[in-house]
Amino acid sequence: MPLAIKTVEIKKTSEPVSSPSTPKPPVLARVGPLGPFPLNLISALVVIFTLRWTREVLIPLVIALFISYFLDPIVARMEKRKISRAVGTAVLLTAIVAGIGSAIYGLGDQADAILEQLPAAAKTFSQSLREGRSDREGTLNKVQKAAAEIEKAAAEAANGAAPQGVKPAPAQAARPGLDLRNYLWVGTVGLVGMALQAVMILFLVYFLLVSGDTFRRRLVKMAGPSFAKKRRTLEILDEINLQMKRFLYVQVITSLWMGVALWLAFRWIGLENAGMWGIAAGILKSIPFLGGTAIIGGTALVGYLQFGTLSMSLLIGGVSMGLKSLEGLLVSPLMTSKAGRIHTVWIFVGIFFWGWIWGVWGLLLGIPIIMVAKAVCDRIEGLRPIGELLGDERRAHSSGGNRNVTP
Repeated sequence: MPLAIKTVEIKKTSEPVSSPSTPKPPVLARVGPLGPFPLNLISALVVIFTLRWTREVLIPLVIALFISYFLDPIVARMEKRKISRAVGTAVLLTAIVAGIGSAIYGLGDQADAILEQLPAAAKTFSQSLREGRSDREGTLNKVQKAAAEIEKAAAEAANGAAPQGVKPAPAQAARPGLDLRNYLWVGTVGLVGMALQAVMILFLVYFLLVSGDTFRRRLVKMAGPSFAKKRRTLEILDEINLQMKRFLYVQVITSLWMGVALWLAFRWIGLENAGMWGIAAGILKSIPFLGGTAIIGGTALVGYLQFGTLSMSLLIGGVSMGLKSLEGLLVSPLMTSKAGRIHTVWIFVGIFFWGWIWGVWGLLLGIPIIMVAKAVCDRIEGLRPIGELLGDERRAHSSGGNRNVTP
């Protein structure tokens, strides 16, 4: 009997004591039927807005980072030859600025010659168009004349049917002609802004190259005390460095291909200064869309100034368009996709997206930014699905899973 009483007492004491006045803990509401998708969408929109809003600050920083990545191997070789990084960087940047200045000076003489020939070329071009219109009376001209006659008859009928007390509408004032001073002022302000931005980028590149691997060591130190996090940070930095080298390799190869192909084609046609146009094409090729437009328009104009016929101008412009289309739509995307292990579709999507975010600079920086994002996503466990989405499945299967990913 005492044993039974003891058992009952144990059962009573083991039950939790609950009071009706004690409030129950609140139950957290669930995120919703869509899960965390709305929050992720809002976060993505905030990031996109921030990138657009801060582009005046971010663009020089990103350009300086990429240039320092490209020039760091040269400075490292100079350092191995007992040349300090400060002196080697100063010599290298001075040589680059001098080369760009001499190229602009050489192109300036050609531009002056083209500007001197523009009035006569415009007169000849308009005369040839008038002669072409007078020689053939096509269907379009007949339709235009008929439309003009109908419009004239309708206007006369409207004037005749108008009431006596109603006065005709006053003639509109003529629009002012083209004022070149406004365009020159805007262009001068834009050039001054670009010059100041270039100077700022130059100083950023100098200090980044002089610092060497200081930021690299600090990033590894900030990764955390664990050896796995430090190793993962090192792998990300090494992969970014490798991707930048691959991008530079693709740009050099495609620029050489474009310059040599255009030089040979123009030399075969007989265009003057074919070598200079080949060099310009190799440099401007790196700017998507706008660079190709400048090459096609410039070569077509020079061809018309030299040969004086519209057919030769169209031939030279067509050759430039064909080579640029072959390079931009086939050679560069395939080489970039193969070098960066990124699907070709995302190459074009990245160019359009970053062009919308940052304009012309976004067109230029879109591909290396995607390559860096791919390198980061492949090395972080939570971002690996994005890396798989950006990657090319065929090359991923051919590699056999040799990627070293640290969780």
